[in-house]
Amino acid sequence: MRDSAASIDNVSARAYRIPTDQPESDGTLEWDSTTLVVAHVSAGGRRGFGYTYGHSAAAHLIEDKLAALLLGRDAFATTECWDAMVHSVRNIGAPGICSMAIAAADSALWDLKGKLLNAPLVSLLGQARPRVPVYGSGGFTSYSVAQLQKQLGDWIAADLRWVKMKIGRHPDDDVSRVQAVRAAIGESPDIFVDANGAYTRKFALRQALALADLGVTWYEEPVSSDDLAGLKLVRDRAPAGMELTAGEYGYDSVYFRRMCAAGAVDVLQADATRCMGITGFMRAAAIADAFLLPLSSHCAPALHLHVCCAAPRVRHMEYFHDHVRIEHMLFDGSLSPVRGEMEPDLGRPGLGLELKEADAQRFAV
Repeated sequence: MRDSAASIDNVSARAYRIPTDQPESDGTLEWDSTTLVVAHVSAGGRRGFGYTYGHSAAAHLIEDKLAALLLGRDAFATTECWDAMVHSVRNIGAPGICSMAIAAADSALWDLKGKLLNAPLVSLLGQARPRVPVYGSGGFTSYSVAQLQKQLGDWIAADLRWVKMKIGRHPDDDVSRVQAVRAAIGESPDIFVDANGAYTRKFALRQALALADLGVTWYEEPVSSDDLAGLKLVRDRAPAGMELTAGEYGYDSVYFRRMCAAGAVDVLQADATRCMGITGFMRAAAIADAFLLPLSSHCAPALHLHVCCAAPRVRHMEYFHDHVRIEHMLFDGSLSPVRGEMEPDLGRPGLGLELKEADAQRFAV
C-alpha cells in the first residue's frame, strides 16, 4: 500500500574521497583516488540513498540548488522531481557536474519510493530478467604485466565470462600486453579493451586488426567519443566479430540519440551516475531499444543491478575494480557475482543498499 504521507522533508549530500589501492591510469588520465558523492532524500519516515562518482562539487550543488526544489514534493512523483531538477540547471550547464548531482538525487528518490512501498527497485521498473552477466574491468595501464595477468586471470578463475583492460597510454606496448593477458586467461574467454579515446582514427584501424587476432571482441572508445565520424569509421572497417562501443560520457538523451543515429557504435554504454540517474538510464535504454542496439552499463555495479534487470536489450554490466572495492567497503547490501552473474536481492526494498556512514566518515571531504 502507498504511504499517503510522502512529502519530501529532507535532502542532504556528502562527498567522500577514497584512495585507490595503488596508482591507476588509462589511455588519457591518471588518478590515485575516487570521489563518491552520496545523496539522501527523506519522506514518510523513510530515507532514500543514491550516489554518483565525480567531484565533491556535486554534493554542494545538491544541497545548494536541488534540495530546495525537492522539499515538499511528492516522493512518488519521480518524473516530476527529475524534470524540475533538469530545468533548474539550464543556466549553469546541465551536462557534467549538474547531471551527476541530479543522478545521485534521482537514484535516492527511486530508492526512497521503493522503501515507501516496501518493494525492490526492479519490481517498480518492471523486471525483464532475473540476473545480469558481468565482465571484470580494470587492467590499468599503470599495472605491470604481472599485475595485469593476475587481476584478469583471477576474474576468469572466478567464472566471469569476459575481462577488460585499459590500453592507449603507450600504444606500441598495447598488443604485447594483450598477448600477455591471452596467455594468462587461456584461449576461450573474450578480451575487451578500452582506449579512452587515446588513438587516432587510422592508428585505431591498424590496432583493430592485430587485436582481433588475439580474440579482442570489444573495442571501447578507440577514438574520442566526441568524434562520431571517427567511431563510425572504425566500426565500419573493424574485423568481423569486433564490436565498437562508447557512451559512458553521455549526460542526456540527446547525446545517446546522436551517437546511435550516427551509426557510431555496435553496443551503447550508459552510466546512471552520469546520465541523470535511474530516470536518465531508462531513457537511454529506450533509445538503444529504438535503434535495436544492445546496452551495457558503465561502472557502479551496485547502482546498475536493478535497472539492468529491468531495461530492455541489456547485455551485461561492468564490474569495475575501483567501484567494486568502494561499494563492498562502504555499502551494506552490496553483492558479488555468482557464476559470472549478479542477481538483485528482492527481499530488500529500493536499491537494497545503505551507506555505512561510520565507515565512510574517515573519507569525508
